[in-house]
Formats: sequence, C-alpha cells, structure tokens
Amino acid sequence: MLEVEIKKFFKGDVEVDSTTLEKYSEDASIFHIQPELVVFPRNVEDIKNLVKFVAQKKKKDQKISISPRAAGTDMTGGSLTESIVLGFTKYFNRIKEIKKDNDGGYAITEPGVYYRDFEKETLKQGLLYPPYPASRELCAMGGIVSNNSAGEKSLSYGEAKDYVMELKMVLSDGNEYTLKPLNESELKQKIKLKTFEGKIYSQLFDLAKKNAKIIQAAEPKVSKNSSGYFLWYLWDGKTFDITKLLVGSQGTLGIVTEAKLKLVKVKAHSRLVVVFLKDLKPLGDLVNTILGFKPETLECYDNKTLILAMKFLPSLIKSLIVKKHNLFKLFFQFLPDLWILLTFGMPKLVLLAEFTGDDENKVVNNSKLLLRKVEELGFKARMTKSQDEGEKYWTIRRESFNLLRQKVKGKHTAPFIDDVIVNPKYMPEFLPRLNALVGKYKELNYTIAGHAGDGNFHIIPLADFKNPNLKSVIRKLSKEVFDLVKEYGGSITAEHNDGLTRTPYLNEIYPKHLQSRQKSERQFKLRPRPHQKRIKIPLDFGHPIGVYRPGSD
Repeated sequence: MLEVEIKKFFKGDVEVDSTTLEKYSEDASIFHIQPELVVFPRNVEDIKNLVKFVAQKKKKDQKISISPRAAGTDMTGGSLTESIVLGFTKYFNRIKEIKKDNDGGYAITEPGVYYRDFEKETLKQGLLYPPYPASRELCAMGGIVSNNSAGEKSLSYGEAKDYVMELKMVLSDGNEYTLKPLNESELKQKIKLKTFEGKIYSQLFDLAKKNAKIIQAAEPKVSKNSSGYFLWYLWDGKTFDITKLLVGSQGTLGIVTEAKLKLVKVKAHSRLVVVFLKDLKPLGDLVNTILGFKPETLECYDNKTLILAMKFLPSLIKSLIVKKHNLFKLFFQFLPDLWILLTFGMPKLVLLAEFTGDDENKVVNNSKLLLRKVEELGFKARMTKSQDEGEKYWTIRRESFNLLRQKVKGKHTAPFIDDVIVNPKYMPEFLPRLNALVGKYKELNYTIAGHAGDGNFHIIPLADFKNPNLKSVIRKLSKEVFDLVKEYGGSITAEHNDGLTRTPYLNEIYPKHLQSRQKSERQFKLRPRPHQKRIKIPLDFGHPIGVYRPGSD
C-alpha cells in the first residue's frame, strides 16, 4: 500500500482521509480529480526521499507521479492528479530573508507562503514584488513562480520570470540544486561536471544553441506568455539562465523548495484615470493614446463585471472595510460612479490607467493631462482624488472572479478560455470576434476583464455543470477561441499557464518540430471531462516528477 511505504521514510504528514482527498481533488479549475494521497513535507529531506521513491516506483508503475501544490488557486488543473499531491502551505511557509538595497531589494521565501503575508512583510521595508496576480489575497509564492504569474503591474514591471534571481529545486535524481543565471565561463564549468547536473546543462545548452533560430521564431509575439517551456530565454549569447526554463513549468521539471525574488521600492503616490467606453471600436487607438502617457498600469473590465459588482456591492464594500476603509467615506466614494451610470448609461468597457511616483505633484499632473486628452477625444472619464478612492476600482477588478465563484447560485465558474493575449493593436477587431464566439453558446454566461495595456483578457464563463452539452461546448469553444488567438499571433495563456485545460491544444499552437516526441493520453473522471495529455520535455531531468503538462517545446 502506497501510504504504508511512504510513511517508512517520510517525516511529514501523509493523509488519505476522505475530507483531505476531497479538498485536494479541486483547485479553481473545472476539474475534479481525486488523488491517492496527499503529503505535507516537513523538510527538504522529505521531498528528496519522496522523489527518489517515486523515481524507483515509476520504473514499474507509470501512473505514479508527484503534483506540487501551493494554495490551489490554479485555474487550469495544474495541481491535480490521481497520484500524489505534495502540499506546501502547511510547513513550507517561511519567509527566510528580506533585504533592502539601493536598487530595491530581494526576498528569500518558501513556496507555501501566501502572497498576502509575503506582501505585508515586504511593505514593512518599503518593498514590493510587482508581478503579483489578481488572486493576491488567495495565492501562494510557489504557484506564482510555477505559473510565471503576472498581473496589473506587469505592463511596466514584467512577469515572474523577470524577478527570479535563484531557485532551489529538487530534481528527478532526488537531490536539491541551487539554480541561477550563469555567465559563459560558469556555464562551461557546469558542463564539464560528470554528474546529473552537468548532463542537464550540457543537454540544454546544446538544445538551445543548435536550434536557436527555430526556438526564437516560435516565441509568441506578445508582451507576456505562460504557455509551454520557455526555451527562448535560456541562452542570449552571454548568459545561460536555467531559471527562465523552470519558471512557468508547473512543477513538471522539478520541485521548488526556495526562491530568491527581486523586489522594487514602493512608490508613495498614485492616481487613477477611469475611462468609460460605450463602443469598442475606438479601443485600440484609445489604448495607444493612453500608453503614450506612460501609465504604470492599464486595466479593464466589461459591463457584465460592473453589473456583477453593483449587484453584490455590499460584499465589495465589506472587502474594502476589511482593508481598513471607512464605511461612511466609501459610500460617498461610490456616488460619482453611480451618477455616471445614471447620466451616461452602462459602459461596455471600463479602463483603469494608474500613475504612480514619489512626487505627488507629478503624479497628479500626469493624470490630469491624460484626463484632459481622453475628454477632448469625446470619452467620459474621471480622476480619483486619492489612493484610497482608487482602491474600489481595483477591488472590482480583482474580486470579480471570486464574486462569480461565491455569489452566483446554480452555476459555476468555468475557466477554460480564461487568459488569452494578442497585440493590443488588434483589440478593436479581436474583442468583437471573441464576444461573438462566446456569445453564440447559450449554455454560458460570461464576464471579460483584463490587462488592456498588454491585450490580455480573462474570459470567465458561468455554466451549469449538470448540462449534458457542456463538455461538447468546452471542446468546441476552446478550439474556436484558440484558433482565433493563433490567427492574431497571440498566446492562449498569458498568466495562468497550460495545465490540463490547454495542454491538448499546444500541438496546434506551436510548430510541430518544437513539440515533444513523447505523448500519451489518459481519460479522467473530471467535471466536465476533457482529456489529459502527458507531455514530457525530451530531457531526463523532467521525467520522473512531472505529471503531464506544458511542454510544447
């Protein structure tokens, strides 16, 4: 029995009770997959011993695998498995160091630390990890790294891969390694090693150098991407950065035990310019106009998200009160928006352009210049008077998915086309076509929100999982939307990664010569029931650990 065998060497917790198994059968995706057991390691030795055990078992039983899991907020089923779930939030939840320097600073954290707790500690030193996702109140640091997460500040600050300085990982030989960028001399020393580690560096460097043109041509031409393995960032001719491959690999190439992350200094002041659009046709030109003013952030949400926010306004206000906002002030802060809705009508899209800086006068002046420009162009807009006032717009933007999950009765969130991205210049054409595709399926209601400055949109359908047509709708609509994204040269996932949801479509998105030679399929009892593909990168260090996943490369 697997439980008995693991308990012989595992010092942490090994759980097989029905309550735990049910809890770890779901994340934020459409799937329900029950693991055989859930383990919570107490130390790195537990993880090393587990990996060695699984590697041996895998020689006889290909079904056994390990799925690392942090907070379980993944929307693609990336942490789900029929085998072993490796949970980190119980014991691997320490922030080991936060250090401030002239450029900002860094933090060393374990994967089970919740971002909300991580940020509280960094803010005490005036520091911030900028590519946090919208699920910032729920997610954990291991998932942020493993998904190459990004968010509202990524327009100016980039993605998770841009902030990983070092990773400690247990690889498939059951040993822990410190992995970081290497210059050419350091790389040559690694390649000379007659060890497992040396073999990895040798194979990867050979792969990257011999296929450089093919690999670079396959990179999606968008500002951010979390699909596939990021081979195009491995070698730039001067630096070999293996962390760029491991970030976004969703635990399939190794298990993160510790991450050293770059931090930036917090800016003291911010203002929002909020623009209300009744027509999407001028969106592309408007976005380019706004970007010319260099806002730190340019976000958006649609009329359905706004209606949802108004419908559940008490819940939003409660969320803001928890963040120490005054109820009386909050009531008056919402009045200008209610007046705009009464006089202007319901917009099709709301744009949020945020300016930040340490000089308040400069922040305010830049905001006023943009406000004046968009009003001259005939758009309805307003500027917030304080940072606190802007928080309500961010709450609407960030909490829309949770409101859908928690408040809409009889239907469930079904994130399966939830994270597409195209060049922003295509938005006036792309968004209406996207709406038309999703809108033709009467089985679905949906909202759209996202990062307008990047051309990245989150489409969250609501569906009745008891509907017998839903499985067919998911398959058909996924292909239609991903074909549309491919037509515009975009990526099928900018932030949320491939997971079980998008892996079956990677062979249609990436060129065939970049796809793994080893593929197999396995049907799971899911909710609903698309199939899972196990795809492995053709390198030894990924095989015994990973379950299936991204590797189109």
